[in-house]
Amino acid sequence: MSAMTVQKPTPSDPADSGAAAPQPRGRRGLATALASHGILTVASLIALFPIAWLLYLSLGPDKDDYLHPGGIWDKMTFDNYSFVLQHTNFFDWMKSSLIVSLGTTVIGVMVAATTGYAVSRMRFPGYRKFMWVLLVTQMFPIAVLIVPMYQILSDLQLIDNYLGLVLVYCSTAVPYCAWLLKGYFDTIPFEIDEAGRVDGLTPFGTFARLILPLAKPGLAVAAFYSFITAFGEVAFASTFMLSDTKYTFAVGLQSFVSEHDAQRNLMAATAVLVAIPVSAFFYLVQKNLVSGLTAGGTKG
Repeated sequence: MSAMTVQKPTPSDPADSGAAAPQPRGRRGLATALASHGILTVASLIALFPIAWLLYLSLGPDKDDYLHPGGIWDKMTFDNYSFVLQHTNFFDWMKSSLIVSLGTTVIGVMVAATTGYAVSRMRFPGYRKFMWVLLVTQMFPIAVLIVPMYQILSDLQLIDNYLGLVLVYCSTAVPYCAWLLKGYFDTIPFEIDEAGRVDGLTPFGTFARLILPLAKPGLAVAAFYSFITAFGEVAFASTFMLSDTKYTFAVGLQSFVSEHDAQRNLMAATAVLVAIPVSAFFYLVQKNLVSGLTAGGTKG
């Protein structure tokens, strides 16, 4: 009887089987990190380029330097900034913009916060339809709303009045902010409201002393949206504000554009100066901005 020999299987070569050899984990992680950092760097440069270009054009002394930007480097000057600050109504525009923007932010966030909290916590008749009505108000274009709003403000004697413009901007900011804050209030446990009632707080006391401190990220996002909406809007401001000294920044920029001429160097310098208040406001709310943008997306 012949002996049978069993041949042990030899390990197959990855190259022969066509399977790729696994890369070391550290090398794969390094390649992923380099790729992500490279993409983020390119995206950051794309986002920052318009700002850097605007700043560069603002240093050109001539209004046609934007046509030949290479020549700006040898003749950079801050004369555009000094002209805007000394020979225009820049500080009047700043005062008007801050009054309108801060007024819209304070009133709009207060109304939106109370509205969002009421819909989130209270089940009154028609509360669902009420929120949809707020969305419907956003469907109409500005061109359709200007005429009836002008008539209403005229009847109330609020034309060329800061309060009238603030109320107009609130009609735009409040619906969106109410939906935003309603979603954020939904993420706050209802047990906190019950604990407030057990401690003897009124519904408004619970809202003011317990809920609002927890809703700071959402309030920061609502405040930032309201501020930006009022600060950069042009159509309503140019229609309802008639005095040069009551123009906002966005309307004041139009003073550098005439029928036959556009002083783009002065426009660029003014745009850089206009960005300073917005950047300062963003710095104040940026700690809560990111968390507030994402918190209302999920419940629980």
